[in-house]
Amino acid sequence: MTTVDVGHHIVHRFDQELQHIRDRVLAMGGLVEEQIANALKALMEGNGELGEAVVMGDCQVNAMEVSLDEECTQILARRQAVAGDLRLILAVAKTVTDLERMGDEAEGIARMAARLAGTDQPSDRHLSGVEHLGDLVSRMVHEALDAFARLDVEAAIATAQRDTKIDREYDRTLRQLSTYMLEDPRNISKVLNVCWSARALERIGDHAKNICEYVVYLVKGKDVRHTSVEQMEQVVKGRAR
Repeated sequence: MTTVDVGHHIVHRFDQELQHIRDRVLAMGGLVEEQIANALKALMEGNGELGEAVVMGDCQVNAMEVSLDEECTQILARRQAVAGDLRLILAVAKTVTDLERMGDEAEGIARMAARLAGTDQPSDRHLSGVEHLGDLVSRMVHEALDAFARLDVEAAIATAQRDTKIDREYDRTLRQLSTYMLEDPRNISKVLNVCWSARALERIGDHAKNICEYVVYLVKGKDVRHTSVEQMEQVVKGRAR
């Protein structure tokens, strides 16, 4: 095998490794999406068994995080990654962290659903706002992962914009739940649990926005964390200073 052939083989193997970690991130994202959906279903339906299943499933999410972190570290140790390849590895590592935290929030909702099932289950009236919020958050998570899969910065920015709507919906839900507690103090305990679940969903939305920011970093090479969506758009259009 000539030097050129060896070099081509190494580059091809490196590309395969990078594609492998991207695929594994998306697999982890699919699992987290399922965890979120099942946690919400357990809460809405008062399904304690489903809630317990989500809690048990969190260990798989955690294992995937550890495994992917290790794989990223090994690739960095073996390869002299630069430019876009290095950004991909870093973006993967950060995305994995946010996915694990989403899984933790889903686990928390599921744990509460399991505890409330058959005892102090909130009414449909109490849960309506959280159900709508959950739909918005689930859609945002899915679209953030889709933007990551396609490395689509425009889709990433459009998805990041959804976080503002989620924040508004979260605030509206809290105001509504506060009204229920004032109307009947006997509702305070169960409504506080619903408030906690709404907060967990709002945090999941924040993590989805983070993934959108990593897509911009990966494609454009610009760190847009802690910036507004408008500033992200300027980066994409090449007008950022």
